[in-house]
Amino acid sequence: MNAVTTDWPWMLPVAVVLVAGAVLAVVAAVRRKRLRLARMGEAPLLARLTPAGALASSPWRAVRLGGVVLLAGAALAGPRWGMEPAIVSGEGIDVVLALDASLSMLATDERPNRLERLKQEVRRYRDLSRADRVAMLAFAGRSYILTPLTVDDGALELFLDNLDPSIVGQAGSSLARAVTQGTDLLLSSPGGSDRALVIMSDGEAFEPVEDVRAAAARAAQNGIAIVTVGFGTTQGSTIPVKENGTVAPKRDENGQVVISRYTPEMLQAIADAGNGTFIGAEVTDKAARVRAALRNLRATTRRVAAGATRTPRFQWFVAPALLLLLVDTWRAERRRRGPRPSAAVAAAMAGTVAMSGCTWSGSVPREAAREYAMGRHARAAALYRSAIAKGDARPELMYNLGTALVAADSLPSAIEPLERAARVEEPELRFRAWFNLGLGHLRRGLAGAPAADSTREALATTLETYKRALILRPTDRDAKWNYELALRQQQENGGGGGGGGGGANASQQDRGEADTPRAQQQGGGLGEQQAEQLLDAAAREERGVQGRKQRQSRPQPPPGGKDW
Repeated sequence: MNAVTTDWPWMLPVAVVLVAGAVLAVVAAVRRKRLRLARMGEAPLLARLTPAGALASSPWRAVRLGGVVLLAGAALAGPRWGMEPAIVSGEGIDVVLALDASLSMLATDERPNRLERLKQEVRRYRDLSRADRVAMLAFAGRSYILTPLTVDDGALELFLDNLDPSIVGQAGSSLARAVTQGTDLLLSSPGGSDRALVIMSDGEAFEPVEDVRAAAARAAQNGIAIVTVGFGTTQGSTIPVKENGTVAPKRDENGQVVISRYTPEMLQAIADAGNGTFIGAEVTDKAARVRAALRNLRATTRRVAAGATRTPRFQWFVAPALLLLLVDTWRAERRRRGPRPSAAVAAAMAGTVAMSGCTWSGSVPREAAREYAMGRHARAAALYRSAIAKGDARPELMYNLGTALVAADSLPSAIEPLERAARVEEPELRFRAWFNLGLGHLRRGLAGAPAADSTREALATTLETYKRALILRPTDRDAKWNYELALRQQQENGGGGGGGGGGANASQQDRGEADTPRAQQQGGGLGEQQAEQLLDAAAREERGVQGRKQRQSRPQPPPGGKDW
């Protein structure tokens, strides 16, 4: 990353040759000067007639001028080191890429296999649509959000590289779940542009087509454009899987070799139900076809990073070269006793200009914590998720991932890691996880329309979440205040409200999100008896929730017993 490159590397050997030439030229000039003076008279006479130091010759001038030539040659070579982002403006939309990560995508009827071809098309689509905000979700028997909506190519590439059937956790293939979760993700992410859901799959799903049609119709009703993209061949192929250290064809529960086939009918059904576009597996340039299908959607202007480039550093060589010239001029003027200020001033001004162009920017920090501190929450979440995918499942990392996702306004993705962090034994981490999860729901409840079902659900979830937080820390003022804020908002929404309510809500939201605890509770706070009742009820609910989660966590077989 920090390697030094040059625009014109051939200038470096040329500079070395020029240095030797400059030194020889200085030596020759000194010799000619001595010969001319020798013809004018004897040395004692010349010493009385010429200024002091005029007859002296120093080897340091050759060194200085040689250094100037060497530095100038290095500057002309165009040295570069350190990376800086290239920011461009463009118009883009919000797109969720639902990527099939089931075992059938390992079939080799496309080279090297269907999944790798899918990744190639995703990368080509990103090259064609740099300004689009893109989220990725992987699906097999269930769907799993990989990244929230982001323009960060680094985060997208991070998860695309690691995409394989093991990332989802449940075998099988369910297109309906992928369409539903993609729709929910787009609806929960505010933006000023149109939205689209792109489903890339071989179409081999083991579920009723009616479920898939219903999910696609719901997306269309919410103004989401749908594009389905097929992979594979109708002839199909076997699925190579690794078992006991050897690669063998996938077999079903009866011991028969599985032949996975491209099923365009399911993908066509999704496109038809959602008034969308179907792109068949036989199309060669799928990414361009996807881009063309979404071209007429309303886009917004965004500033995005178009990769990174090495920073030019020629100023670092020009500045010392000018400084050496300035020193040489000053030394020469001193010997002549008649300094010419204009030359020295010109050199000094040039040096000042050159130094003003120097930059001291280092490499872009990559650590997740620094990305979060700099406000790049989506990038921080991507790095935390990558570390978790590589096997680091510490609860602290889950908490950091969830907190970054809440900050990135991606609450649906934050729920799972924060709930996992809240299951640990350490009370402090559990409290923080519940608190941040409740804060995410509270923000959504305060921002939503008062009469909307989603607002009521968000406020109800906020109350349940802060109950769990208050079990762990009953005296925490922030948790109590946010609980009361959600309760008041819920009551106001249920009572119909009145004029001026918007201003009060805004004030309450600011106070609910305060970083520091309030000094005292205001009127209307929880009484001691109410707090005890609240904590008792929350404890009972906590036990019930944990019991339901344990029952739900038992592994479920894929539909029809087919796990590819």
